Amino acid sequence: MKRVIVNALLAMVLLVSCQSKQDYQVEPLKVETERVGEGNSLVARGRSYVGTIEEEESVSMSFTGMGTLKRVLVSEGQMVSKGQLLAELDDTQSRNILDAMKATVGQAEDAIARYKQLHDKGSLPDAKWVEAQSKLEEARASLRGAEKNLADCRLVASMSGIVGARQANAGATVLPSQPIVSIYKINNVKVRVSVPEAEIAQITATTPSRIEVPAVRLDLAGGSVEKGIVADAMTHTYNIRINLSNPQQKLLPGMVCHVTLGDDKAGDAADAEAPSTIYTLPVRCIQQAADGQHFVWVVDADKKAHRQDITLGNLVGNRMEVCSGLKAGQQVITAGYQKVSEGSCCKL
Repeated sequence: MKRVIVNALLAMVLLVSCQSKQDYQVEPLKVETERVGEGNSLVARGRSYVGTIEEEESVSMSFTGMGTLKRVLVSEGQMVSKGQLLAELDDTQSRNILDAMKATVGQAEDAIARYKQLHDKGSLPDAKWVEAQSKLEEARASLRGAEKNLADCRLVASMSGIVGARQANAGATVLPSQPIVSIYKINNVKVRVSVPEAEIAQITATTPSRIEVPAVRLDLAGGSVEKGIVADAMTHTYNIRINLSNPQQKLLPGMVCHVTLGDDKAGDAADAEAPSTIYTLPVRCIQQAADGQHFVWVVDADKKAHRQDITLGNLVGNRMEVCSGLKAGQQVITAGYQKVSEGSCCKL
């Protein structure tokens, strides 16, 4: 009887143990994936970017003194030449000061003429003669200052170019160094492009480029490239500037353009023989680790999730270019990635 009871208890324990094991089995995580290479690849003979037209050179013209703006002689979009009069301040006070300084100089010169006769006859002490000469030099210095103040009431162009902005109107009280007119030189322009750090090393001063400017319907070959060396702390991109001739001045600062660097049309033979492939993925599935490294989750043949580090390119709509880290055929988790960890079982 006791043996029967013991066997029954053992059977119950085994049954509960087996049931507990079944209860603690982990169910595979339901995820959605996208296979790399299926409609998400780009042949990268040339890299595409968005650029902005910048002027070759610009300057903000301002007065050196304070005063009331009498008139502005130029308007926005007008061509101006170096030395051309742009604006004037009310010069009434400056002219009065100049007239007073001229009178002072005249008095000092008259005193010198009279003192010289006395000094030549030896009837004027040397100290008095020196004092008279000093007063004349001081008066002449004040006169030169008054002449400069009057001249500074006229604002002239320091270079030839086109007026980009008129920032004050007649009657306004202006302060020293307050911008009145901006002048832009645009016979040649530059196209500023932000390039990801993973691609900046491939760009040199002679990298070929094509510039498409939709606003004026132009498609041009870019010139030499100026490469920046300071990265943007937030985006980890570097600025490059492509020189572009603009003899007809159709390209204006601020215009948006499409830039292709190193395309096969520009004659990059090495690229033409061995084009690289760039894949694109939905932005939502790309994550960033604490060290700044971007990564995605991929599912292997055993349905296990693994972290895959990647290098990003440009944003294309709601997808991001992936320049390296992925291979054709890999399954990238695009939904449900928030729940997975290294080695998680997944259900596709």
